[in-house]
Amino acid sequence: MLAVCLRLLLLLTLVSTVPSPSRPPSRLCRRCCDHHEPPASSTQYQMPEVRTVINMTILKGDKGDKGDKGTPGKPGIEGHPGIRGPVGPTGSKGQAGIPGDACKIPHSSFSVGRRKSLHSVDYYQALVFDTVFVNIHEHFNMFKGKFYCYVPGIYFFNVNIHTWNFKETYLHLMHNTKEQVILYAQPSERSIMQSQSVMLNLALNDEVWVRLYKRERENAVYSDDVDVYITFNGYLVAPAVQ
Repeated sequence: MLAVCLRLLLLLTLVSTVPSPSRPPSRLCRRCCDHHEPPASSTQYQMPEVRTVINMTILKGDKGDKGDKGTPGKPGIEGHPGIRGPVGPTGSKGQAGIPGDACKIPHSSFSVGRRKSLHSVDYYQALVFDTVFVNIHEHFNMFKGKFYCYVPGIYFFNVNIHTWNFKETYLHLMHNTKEQVILYAQPSERSIMQSQSVMLNLALNDEVWVRLYKRERENAVYSDDVDVYITFNGYLVAPAVQ
């Protein structure tokens, strides 16, 4: 019996001396003067660093075809105008251009006269002419006493007449059917030269002519077979801009 008890006591002593696996190992006792050298068994374990490496040559692959151009987007809001910049220096004079073709420059002009006197018999009577000084392309109709516009633009017109003694002289320079300017002289014992000029903006096929206007008095213009006292002139100043 005593022997059994001694064996149990010895077994309990051995069990008490074995450290528990769940309890951390006891620290060694050190004095303050001892050097702090970590024991060989206390080295900490470091986790290895894991880095991700992607092989771009596998992902890149071959270059594909160019796609279709997309639809243009809506225009943005217009910005405010910028400040005007300074005036630049004057450039050098350029070389003269090649002369143009003279045939392409439009021309239109006339100058006609009358050698016979005329007494108006109607209230309205066109003044016709019997002498031609200039009539380029025959734009002035000698039978009707009218200029017809074939080249639209700005024209200058002038009419000169000689009054008759003691007779009234009353004429209008007409643009189509509308009076533009008047040439008038009251009856007098002396005859005089009268003149009137005007510039008109003409369209294609417009008419310009001189009209006598008869009122209560006799309306007349003077001329003779020797000298030309009555003239009517016109020419193109500037053609219309196309």
